[in-house]
Amino acid sequence: MRAFFLFVLFTIGWDALSQTATTQDNTDERIFFLNELEFLVDSTNSLSFEQISQPQAAQKFKRRPAYQNKDYRSGESYWIRFSVAHIATEKVWLIEFYDQTIDHIEAYIPKPDGTYEKRVMGDAYPFQNRKFGHKNFEVQLYLHDPSIQYYYFRVQSHEFADIRIAFRSVDRFIYYSLNEYFLFGTFYGMIVIIALYNFLVFLAIREIKNVYYIFYIVSVALYAMSLDGVGFQYIWPNHPQWNDYASGICLYSVILWALVFTRRFLSTRAKAPRIDLALKVMIVVRTLVFLFELFFYPEFFAFRFIEILPLSLIYYAGVYVLMRGYRPARYFVIAYGLLLIGFFVRTLVFFNIIALTTVSHYSLHFSFVVEMLFLTFALGDRITILKDNRDRALRRIIHQHEVNMALKDKVTRELEQKVSERTIELNLKNAELEESNDRLTRQTSEINKINSVLDLDNWKLKNRIKEVLEERLLEKTMDYEEFKTLYPDTLACHRFLEDLKWQAGFTCRKCANNKYFDGAQKFARRCTRCGYNESITAYTVFHGIKFPIDKAFYIAYLAVTGRKGATLEALAAQLDVGVNAIWGFRKKVTDRIAELSEQGNEITASRWQDIILDFEQKSLRPKSKSAKHENVSE
Repeated sequence: MRAFFLFVLFTIGWDALSQTATTQDNTDERIFFLNELEFLVDSTNSLSFEQISQPQAAQKFKRRPAYQNKDYRSGESYWIRFSVAHIATEKVWLIEFYDQTIDHIEAYIPKPDGTYEKRVMGDAYPFQNRKFGHKNFEVQLYLHDPSIQYYYFRVQSHEFADIRIAFRSVDRFIYYSLNEYFLFGTFYGMIVIIALYNFLVFLAIREIKNVYYIFYIVSVALYAMSLDGVGFQYIWPNHPQWNDYASGICLYSVILWALVFTRRFLSTRAKAPRIDLALKVMIVVRTLVFLFELFFYPEFFAFRFIEILPLSLIYYAGVYVLMRGYRPARYFVIAYGLLLIGFFVRTLVFFNIIALTTVSHYSLHFSFVVEMLFLTFALGDRITILKDNRDRALRRIIHQHEVNMALKDKVTRELEQKVSERTIELNLKNAELEESNDRLTRQTSEINKINSVLDLDNWKLKNRIKEVLEERLLEKTMDYEEFKTLYPDTLACHRFLEDLKWQAGFTCRKCANNKYFDGAQKFARRCTRCGYNESITAYTVFHGIKFPIDKAFYIAYLAVTGRKGATLEALAAQLDVGVNAIWGFRKKVTDRIAELSEQGNEITASRWQDIILDFEQKSLRPKSKSAKHENVSE
């Protein structure tokens, strides 16, 4: 039976045989590209399986050897007819679709009884709906008797779908899957290690560029996971709607943090202001494009070739700063150069210019790994360069400190020598000054003796002058200028009144208490018992006057001595006091003299001050009991 089936298979032609997968024990795997398969494009998305599975519909399935990935029409349905020659085998076989981003796959699998089983797959459905817990889409084949069976697949996606069918045994699938997930673990493990290393470096040196770099490599990891299907499998398995946005959002994050890290690492603000401005503009433009894609046209996330512009700008910035002599930029240029090569290889694979192999398929992953390693070297190299610069600066500082210490020692020795010389000079000067001081001390003693004699003579002279003036006062021959020599101001008059009133001690006129303290006005006295305040002019002829008391003293003197010749107008002009004020006060004094004369007291020039005291004033007498403690003041 097997020999007969092989004979039939070869009779249908070599061309048909090249499109047919065969379940042979000596073969484990075969990969078919879309241009090697028979397919038709349903632009209306209206064809059903019953329609395309009819015998007359077989002629609509055609091979298109010239088909390339750029010819894919998103949103339209691709019906694929895949033939499998079943030969007796001990292996279990399956069909696998590599592209994890395909939205919808309908698989129609022939069963041994001649019917078809429908299975629905795609990243538009929760991950748990898959029969195989794998990032790709797999369909297990039923065992058939030797025959050729046709498998139908309907593929539809809102963006580019890399339609490749892998026909492999389960043994090969397990081996390939384990190795692939091992490589994924290595890739993402390196990213975690690099991120932790840079976080520890940040804790040590506190430079924000390390944080930007961590954000960048984490964004790279998320972007790779969104492309590999690992993110859907492990991070958001129950939210398939995220598959439409994850790669676009993560790719934007990669570019954003790459631009921010470039500005900070290369110090473009100081080293290349124009490039720094271009990087800022690129950040703004890329952000606006991202927001436009996110809120208006999410399908534009598929156009990833625009990222060549920011990456080229980053590479140019690194080359420019490196040519300006910034050494840490050398590893930076190598890193982004390798990343650009990875993007270029990936582009060539997309346009079918180079063959699809494991290396070419994961070229971008390899580029990201190498780029992150070199960027880590760049950060470490920058730290090394900064350390070398710091060490050189410390050596210069130490050398300069040694020079300064030598100079200081030299200056200290010179200063000590000069200080010694100056000390000798100062000692000689001090000796001269001590001698001069002794001489001045003796002269000062002699001068003090002379001053003592002069002070005694001066005191005697002043007393003699005062005696002469008092004699003239008694002789009634003293004019105003001479009178002012005895009573020059208000203070002298108040002191005279103080000695005159209280020469026998203070006695309160209200309660006869003899103790007092200073009153409210100067020279006033307040009783300590009743609080009565007695001013210096109270109970004197000068109480209540409205002009200076020293002038009142002279008017009283004139009234007592009875000097004639000066009119009131002349006296008012001489004293600068009103005529009425002089007339009123002089009348007050004459009335006092008349009162004393009636009492038998003769007033003479030698006793002119007798008129001052014991002058009872009606205004000073209390009017009622409530006014017992009323004060008497000017």
